[in-house]
Amino acid sequence: MVPNQVWSWDITKLKDRFAACFHLYVILDIFSRCVVGWMVAEQETAELAAQLIADTAAKEAIGPATLTLHADRGSSMRSKQVATLLSDLGIAKSHSRPYVSDDSPYSGAQFKTLKYQPGFPARFGSLADARAHRAGSSLGTTSSIAIPGSA
Repeated sequence: MVPNQVWSWDITKLKDRFAACFHLYVILDIFSRCVVGWMVAEQETAELAAQLIADTAAKEAIGPATLTLHADRGSSMRSKQVATLLSDLGIAKSHSRPYVSDDSPYSGAQFKTLKYQPGFPARFGSLADARAHRAGSSLGTTSSIAIPGSA
């Protein structure tokens, strides 16, 4: 296996100071364990997921039939918009087995490492705070992806 051959992606929630949350989308290269794409948004949508995947594939210069993208069976991951994008880009898709909660261990382990590191806030004051903290984390992130509504 080599870098940019298999990616795993998932979405986790980050609590805000109220009763709501932000959504952290992360694409992880399985070989290097580097974060190749990420964004924090106020909502989870197939449109945002597709934008992140397209932007990350372009940034990493992914050619047709060179990458497999693995995900769990969340609604954004199984959306028609994401499936169509992956087909258009020539990216093979892989999904976890039905009713198996630990079938995406790379993304799950990455989120646990992030959330249990010393100094990780229990709650974020704003979307900008969540984006700034994620950008400065020690999980090997590359440059950030353009995020709708971000400065």
